Amino acid sequence: MKILAIADKESKNLWDYYEPGKLEGIDLIISCGDLNPDYLQFLATFAHAPILYVHGNHDDRYRDHPPDGCICIEDKIYVHEGIRILGLGGSLRYKLGIHQYEQKEMRSRVRKLWFQLKRHRGFDILVTHAPAYGVGDGDDRPHQGFEAFVDLLERYRPKYFLHGHVHANYGRKYQRYNCFGDTLIINAYETHLFEYETEYEKELSAIRARKAKEQKDQY
Repeated sequence: MKILAIADKESKNLWDYYEPGKLEGIDLIISCGDLNPDYLQFLATFAHAPILYVHGNHDDRYRDHPPDGCICIEDKIYVHEGIRILGLGGSLRYKLGIHQYEQKEMRSRVRKLWFQLKRHRGFDILVTHAPAYGVGDGDDRPHQGFEAFVDLLERYRPKYFLHGHVHANYGRKYQRYNCFGDTLIINAYETHLFEYETEYEKELSAIRARKAKEQKDQY
């Protein structure tokens, strides 16, 4: 299954310079937030795949202008062709905003998912806007991750964790790939196309090899 993950910045290649066929072969599109709802609607018009989304911290406009033809997966487990996808949007609160939360508020959202988590026996992909706390997040409050996401990764060990919020222009803090235990983390900034069945082993092995080398070089 080919999945297109998107977040934070609209792709000119897919919007301004779109040509028929650019979305061919994509089975699922997942938005990790902070994208113009018109952009998602545009993709929904041409894609032959469901478009799932969570909200970013800048997505207050979705309240009055949600993207037509797309599926919001906030606070729910959505199942697509047997793959269980859990959505939790928003960022750590740093100013007034609909989709910003304190750590305890995100923990409360996760607790309310207990029945869905039990019924579906966990999930395969975690989709959020913000990263997990201490795993590729920022040092400043607006870009710190959520502790509750760490708990979800530790308990349910999903195959993938997709998020946005940490942009490519943030320098060394930005990593397209990371891992936490057995979970492959993908930063979906702008666009990233991956193969669900094969990307996992390939990238997880590469990350572990790189980290082992870094650790060896320290000694």
